[in-house]
Amino acid sequence: MKIKPSKAVIEALQKSSPEGLSRRDALKMIGIGGAASVMGIPPSLQADEESSKSDKKAKVLVVGAGSGGIMALARLRSALPNADITIISPNEIHLYQPGQVFMAAGLYTIDDVVKDNKDFIADDVNWIKDEVATFDPDNNKVITRTGEEVSYDFMVVATGIINHYDWIEGLSEDDIGKNGISSVYLNNMAKGTAKGGEVTWEWFEALKKASSSGEKPTVIYTQPNTAIKCGGAPQKILFLSADHLKKDGLGANYVLATNAGKLFSIPEIEDSLAKAQKRYDTITNKFNHNLTSIDVKNKVATFEETYEEKGAYDEDLEEYDVIEKKRMVDMKYDFIHIVPPMGPPKAVIDSKLGWQKGSAKGWLEVDQETLQHRRYQNIFGIGDVCGIPLGKTGGSARHHGPVVVGNLVAAMEGKKLKEKFDGYTVCPLKTEYGEIIMAEFNYEGLAPTIPFLDPAEPRVFWWIFDLYMLKPMYWHLMMRGWF
Repeated sequence: MKIKPSKAVIEALQKSSPEGLSRRDALKMIGIGGAASVMGIPPSLQADEESSKSDKKAKVLVVGAGSGGIMALARLRSALPNADITIISPNEIHLYQPGQVFMAAGLYTIDDVVKDNKDFIADDVNWIKDEVATFDPDNNKVITRTGEEVSYDFMVVATGIINHYDWIEGLSEDDIGKNGISSVYLNNMAKGTAKGGEVTWEWFEALKKASSSGEKPTVIYTQPNTAIKCGGAPQKILFLSADHLKKDGLGANYVLATNAGKLFSIPEIEDSLAKAQKRYDTITNKFNHNLTSIDVKNKVATFEETYEEKGAYDEDLEEYDVIEKKRMVDMKYDFIHIVPPMGPPKAVIDSKLGWQKGSAKGWLEVDQETLQHRRYQNIFGIGDVCGIPLGKTGGSARHHGPVVVGNLVAAMEGKKLKEKFDGYTVCPLKTEYGEIIMAEFNYEGLAPTIPFLDPAEPRVFWWIFDLYMLKPMYWHLMMRGWF
């Protein structure tokens, strides 16, 4: 299997007109051919393409033009040639979000990770450059911020996820990139800004400069108590920044302060991450720590730590009660990388579309397999906004695509919904420059695309794939609805 494309192939892909590049040519140029067997892209995703088409006329609305929205749009245009399709989204710039980590590592530039959304939204699609302010599913319509009412027969909600730096007391977006603070998530596509990778690369360089002065700086990497897109990103930044220093014989005192209780939910991956930590200077793991406030001027981060304390002895059960407690912990730092709390858009939270209770409250209430709304059967969800157990990654959205469109067409035809999302999620955990643990899993556990490769083993193979091949596949295949 050819893994690393030649320089000529990469340049050809980057320069070619997307409209003039066929799926066959793109597959040949990338070097994966008809097998399409790398990174969870099995041929089965295309197997039922013909059966997932309908000649019916209907109004179909897509809300959101990120990865999920564009992938859904491309597939819908193919599956529903007679449909009247509308997409609502203000962002004219499209961000290849996985590339932000490579930007942070100094390996990509902004030109590698952004393109015009107009390149992916065809002229026969009605593009309303606005945001949805109100969802009215009882009347099959939405209302935009400017007051425009848009009706639909079927709708795909692809609004994505919202960063909330403002939920951390004392912090604002304007603080990111100053006073030792960084965040690879500093992007606002509605405003046409994608600064996370750039400011984090500058942060890498500032950290190296401080480390070379003779004193080892203290560096904190945070992970909040909310769901986030790409849950492995905090550790990616930890490992890459540590390796950036190590290459010059430098080091720091690293602190991973995460609200999670462990490094990873899957034991095999967690063990591999723990081994990777030993390659570097002291890495202290502060589990069950959620960043609540920050003193930007004095460089003090305050965390709420959740811990357990032994209570009274129960004679009947012959065991001690366990009492959950909380306390506030201050940590001084020289540098800090912040992953903000995240949540669904307010329009979804305030509507009848969100889960009404429990830990999923506010997230889009869809069935975890069919991705159809549990109460409104003409509505489907794709991407980060979905309130399901797994799936806030670009790899998940790619697997959502054929499920959403196949089931939407089936619902339109009055047929049984047969497509099922298995929870596929992928997290390319970069443990150093040149190696990745490709953590692929689903609702059942580990789900490696290439079974004979230990998914917990860091590999150069996956680094080459992620750095050189995934980006052209994203732009030329995934955004065209071909994968």
